[in-house]
Amino acid sequence: MSVLKKDDRFAGYVVQNLLKENVYSETYKVADDNGDAYFLKLFKLKNMPEKMITKGVVKEINYCSKLNHVNLISHIRDGQERLESGDYQYLITNYFSGELLVEKIRREGKIPVEESISLFLQVLEGVKYMHEQRPPLCHNDITPSNIMLSAKTGGVPELIDMGHVGERANGNPPFETADLDPFYRANETFIGVFDEQSDIFSACAVFFTMLTGQIPWYQDLPISSNPSEHGDRIKQYRKTHALDFGGVELPDWLRNVLNKGLALDYQLRYESVEQLITAIRERNETYSTPRREDGLAGTHNTPKTPKPGEPRHTSGSDGPTNMGNPGNSGSPEPNPQGEPEAGQFRVQRGNGKGFEDIAGMQELKDLLKQKVIFVLQNQQLAEEYRLTPPNGMLLYGPPGCGKTFFAEKFAEEAGFNFILVKASDLASTYVHGSQEKIAALFKQAEQSAPCVLNFDEFDALVPVRSGDTNQHYASEVNEFLSQLNNCSHRKIFVIATSNRPDKIDPAVLRTGRIDKQIYVPLPDFTARHDMFLHHLKGRPQEDNIDANRLATLSDGYVASDIAYVVNDAAMTAAFTHKKISQELLESIVVSTKPSVKKEVLKQYDEIRERMDGVAGANDRRRIGFF
Repeated sequence: MSVLKKDDRFAGYVVQNLLKENVYSETYKVADDNGDAYFLKLFKLKNMPEKMITKGVVKEINYCSKLNHVNLISHIRDGQERLESGDYQYLITNYFSGELLVEKIRREGKIPVEESISLFLQVLEGVKYMHEQRPPLCHNDITPSNIMLSAKTGGVPELIDMGHVGERANGNPPFETADLDPFYRANETFIGVFDEQSDIFSACAVFFTMLTGQIPWYQDLPISSNPSEHGDRIKQYRKTHALDFGGVELPDWLRNVLNKGLALDYQLRYESVEQLITAIRERNETYSTPRREDGLAGTHNTPKTPKPGEPRHTSGSDGPTNMGNPGNSGSPEPNPQGEPEAGQFRVQRGNGKGFEDIAGMQELKDLLKQKVIFVLQNQQLAEEYRLTPPNGMLLYGPPGCGKTFFAEKFAEEAGFNFILVKASDLASTYVHGSQEKIAALFKQAEQSAPCVLNFDEFDALVPVRSGDTNQHYASEVNEFLSQLNNCSHRKIFVIATSNRPDKIDPAVLRTGRIDKQIYVPLPDFTARHDMFLHHLKGRPQEDNIDANRLATLSDGYVASDIAYVVNDAAMTAAFTHKKISQELLESIVVSTKPSVKKEVLKQYDEIRERMDGVAGANDRRRIGFF
């Protein structure tokens, strides 16, 4: 029986659910008063082995409080509490904010080489930081299930679960080993030797899994309560079988790195993580990780000059951007080396299943298949019947309902190229710089035709020009009006998305520009049911998942809320090495508040009414989930 129960308050946090437990510790998901989630690890002092405590403090707490690195899970707070059942020490760390690497590998099968290298180097920076402590610390449990790709920091990998962190061990590790994943353990760890070389082996085993989608030297193991039996079988299998790359084509230098990092004799491996990092960067200079000013490893790749077809990222806020920099007539003319030219926006070609990947919105799918995709895909019939496809459409409604996702899947369904454009992509510090970027963008879209241009947060790009506030946007809006005119003749289809369509300049929403305005509401019961099934597909789950029950509990949730619930359940299940259960899903739904509040929905009802009254002869059918 667990020490804490659901809704109990402990150390200022509310318990949401128990994640896993053993003889001496329990891990919970908890939330603060703002609803933000955290891990709570509770240590039962009376059950703690002496080797796991130093100077009266649990070693894991001591280590976590001292380690501060972008690629390691963040320590929030710790302390000690006395409960009826005894004395407990606790540790609060940041909760999942993205997905576990094991989930990404399970979903994708294998990760592209360049992305794998980038993730691996960042993981190594965290391991290197630990090894540089005095005395050196080793993680000892590096697996895909213990690497989180943080959504808060754009997918930066973080090593989590620090329960096996410790100093070098030579035969008597200061932690329990029965719960370690045997396939990611170096041979010497089965006799109690844990050090920097064993961490290197584990990290390279994870790297191998990313690149190939397979666990190195994997074999089916018999059910056994004796971990040493598994160790003996694994060591024997590795001794008699060569490392199998499963037919995956990798550069020779990369195979050499893996073979050395996974050498069974630890004396043949890299001497240090620094040596391993250097071996990769010398052969793959694109993926160097700069040092930050605070001395910690950075998390972004070194900037490089974009190749044709790649985006050139520019700084800018997420909100409306002062694209024209008005009132600065002394600004220099655009720098040809600093401003993008045609060919520098990212063109994507989707490899998904198009509309099959979207739950609900069937009426909208059917409408676009008939009115847009059919015309664009059958040019001869279009000419014979003089059919003119619409120039574009505006998808508007509450945030999180999948408007941008729909645009991407539309491009896949139609077989078009796809360019996603945000306000910051068109920002410029130069006079008329944004106008040139807009022209360059449409020029590239024409060269990439047939092409879908998806403008995210369109209201920030073409705000209403009336009044003094947005007069400085006039030249940019005028450029948009010019480019939008009959762009369908250039085989360009524009999909604009917005949470505030009432802020868009009315001239943009006229026939021949953005022809259709479609309201995308919250998903209804059937759509929520389908979304749960869609997001659960392909994940390890129990047989009794009741999507109807989940759809009922999630009334008022938007698409992104449901994706979060399933992803959170998947991460928790992977973290605890269990299948996703109905109980787990329901507990997360109940503890997760809808991201769109009721008062906000009332505002959207008013916006929808105003949009329906916008002057013009456009067909503004309101189509949603059903």
